[in-house]
Amino acid sequence: MKRLRAALCYLLPLLVIPIAVGVSLQLPTKYTALMIFIVAALTLLLFVCGIEQKEIGTRRLVLSVIFMALAVLGRMLPMVKPVTAIIILGALYLGKESGFLIGAGTALLSNVFFGQGPWTVFQMLAWGCIGWGAGAMHQALRRHKVLLLIYGCMTGIAYSMLMDIWTVVWHYEAFSLDMYRVTLLAALPYTVLYAFSNVLFLWLMHKPVDEKLSRIEIKYGL
Repeated sequence: MKRLRAALCYLLPLLVIPIAVGVSLQLPTKYTALMIFIVAALTLLLFVCGIEQKEIGTRRLVLSVIFMALAVLGRMLPMVKPVTAIIILGALYLGKESGFLIGAGTALLSNVFFGQGPWTVFQMLAWGCIGWGAGAMHQALRRHKVLLLIYGCMTGIAYSMLMDIWTVVWHYEAFSLDMYRVTLLAALPYTVLYAFSNVLFLWLMHKPVDEKLSRIEIKYGL
């Protein structure tokens, strides 16, 4: 059972959920709510698979929800938004499964205000994988702040590139490499701003978050 759970901690975010998101591209928009539900259910399954002790799992869930709420509030800020930075910082201390939950949950909850649609599952996957990656590399990212800033910059670019795939498919009803290049070029100023904002907020927020969560981590054995 432990081996199966360990395997699912990698298969769900790297294979199963991306496949589900890919399938959603082929379905009519009337199935959008169903696909959002499926991706959300798989995200919760991933979180459960990463928890070995119920007590610790409850504490991680509470802290994950707090980070989700902060990220949702951050998305409401104009222009420069700390969403990805908050997701990354939460994942550094709560683990890769919690990181995926924070990222995917942020997309799902914030779109209650910004609007749900076929793009929601793409955002859930993108932010979820950013959180999962940060949790998987938490030792290196916590030890070397420069690596953390580089990760924030690269994931900002990766998020924009993934969402541009959805943009092309949605507008042209099929993926076109030529149109993808055009879309990437058109979105370049926003991509640069997004990557820069990730670096800025990680630089500003890392130390205070580290001080508080390191104490919580030691006290509660997270």
